[in-house]
Formats: sequence, structure tokens, C-alpha cells
Amino acid sequence: MRAVVQRVKSAQVHVDGELVGSTRPGAPGIMVLVGAGRGDTDADARALADKVVQLRIFEDENERMNLSLVDVGGSLLVVSQFTLFGDCRKGRRPSFVSALEPEEAERLVEVFVARAREAIPHVETGRFRTHMEVSLINDGPVTLLIDTTKAF
Repeated sequence: MRAVVQRVKSAQVHVDGELVGSTRPGAPGIMVLVGAGRGDTDADARALADKVVQLRIFEDENERMNLSLVDVGGSLLVVSQFTLFGDCRKGRRPSFVSALEPEEAERLVEVFVARAREAIPHVETGRFRTHMEVSLINDGPVTLLIDTTKAF
């Protein structure tokens, strides 16, 4: 699985003008784009969720990135993003053959979300297989890429 993790002051996702998910107003937060690829498993989804909620990307009293989402009582907005598996090495049109089939990808994203909810109480999501409008206010900015195929 792949994730783009962004530390945010706020983030929201709308579908057809309806707010479907957001970080908690006034609380530290992370907006994460999550994609599932061929060969990904439930173990990958759980490991990725654990990594995201435990990333020490929030500042402590000494202004060092030393605290996690769990430590700061923050919130998480999860947005599914199959395009993270777009391969742009040939030509100009991305190939998505490495992306997992939608039904299984949705299930793995749900495993990710369920695991995150075990660690923090405020986890919201976008809506799978819809056109989403995502807005956020980056904090830092702090943006990280995580791929479960790379040892972590």
C-alpha cells in the first residue's frame, strides 16, 4: 500500500457539494491519501495505519517533531487514491495496472481505517469510487510518502 501523509491545520472532502469527511476543527491533524496495489494484504493495511498514527511529525515543547497523532490527540482524514499506483514511466498517460481492483482496494482501505480507529477516536473518510473535492491547509508543510513494499 502507498500513502501520502500531510500534516494539516484542517482538511475536508466533499462529494457533490456534501461534506463527507474532515479533520476535527481546531485539533492537530493528518490528511492521508491511501492507495492499494496488487499483492497488498490486510497485514499491509494494518501496518500502514500503525505507521501513520504513530509518525512523530508534531512538534513538542522544544519545537522538535517528536509527537505522534496519538500523542497530540489529533484527527485523521483518510482519502482513497488509486492514482498513487499510476506508472508514468512510459509515455504521457499513466498506467494503473499495478492498482488493486476496486472492490478489494476498498476492503483494504476499510481495514486501514478500522486499525486507525483503534488508536485514535477521530477518523473520517472520503467516499470510495466517487469524484471527491479535497481541500486542506497544510501545516509546515510536512508531507511524507510511505510504501509498504519498502521496509519500514
